This record gives sequence, C-alpha cells and structure tokens, in this order.
Amino acid sequence: MIIKLTVDRVENDKVVLITSDGQTIIWPKSKLPDDIHDGSCLSFDIKEKGELEKQSQQTAENIINEIINHS
Repeated sequence: MIIKLTVDRVENDKVVLITSDGQTIIWPKSKLPDDIHDGSCLSFDIKEKGELEKQSQQTAENIINEIINHS
C-alpha cells in the first residue's frame, strides 16, 4: 500500500504530514530526508513483514539468475 503525503509544516524535530484524504500524521524529522520542507511530497510504501521477505527473496533470486545467465 502506498500512501501519498504532503509536508504541511516542520516544527522543531517533528514534521506534520497531511494524507491525500486529509488525515494528519506527526512524524520525526530525523526519519525523513534532510532537505524536507513545507510543501514537499512524499510517498510511504507500507508492507507486511512477510511481503517484504518475499520481495527480498525474489530480488536475490533475480540477481543470482542474472549472474548465472551472464557467465
């Protein structure tokens, strides 16, 4: 699931994010890019742990297959 957010404002060590449906999220500034500023557009890709592991395994398999096929 991808959530699109806009930076509403930066307040000290926190950033106020607004979702596309108007919800407000307070997020630590240290967990965002250093050049973040009011109006910046972000997207968060939220995945379940099992889905992440499956994706990582598929990526590893693809790399191994590329190495084998290019030899």
